[in-house]
Amino acid sequence: MGARKRNRAEQLKEARKSTYSAVLRNCPTSPRKMRLLADLIRGVEVNKALDVLKYNPKEASRRLEKLVLSAIANWQAKNESTRIEDSNLVVKEVAVDSARMLKRIQPAPQGRAFRVRKRSNHVTVVLANLNEQPVVAKEVTEKETN
Repeated sequence: MGARKRNRAEQLKEARKSTYSAVLRNCPTSPRKMRLLADLIRGVEVNKALDVLKYNPKEASRRLEKLVLSAIANWQAKNESTRIEDSNLVVKEVAVDSARMLKRIQPAPQGRAFRVRKRSNHVTVVLANLNEQPVVAKEVTEKETN
């Protein structure tokens, strides 16, 4: 049992070497608005994704553009010898999760008070090389054939 877990941990570690990520926490934009932009860049080549975000009029696109640039910087920190143009980097995953919600009160007619929920989100961007296949996917295909 222990050896199996150790093997699995090593496989995940190998798969993580070919992925590069960046996380944005407590972004003061509603998750729904951020997901609209996340859907635009998911699975797209990195330079094209940056262009899409740069020319999008939504306010959340600036924050997401900065996050993609941060993920690219993380890629460059691990791969100093290779050029970004030759690497075929792709936005593999974009996860947008809801974060804390600030609850405020707004005055309403006849002395009432309505609750205003100011939403925020957590965003995770994962980049991967298009050329490299993850190690975990190879393992699954071998087990399915047997």
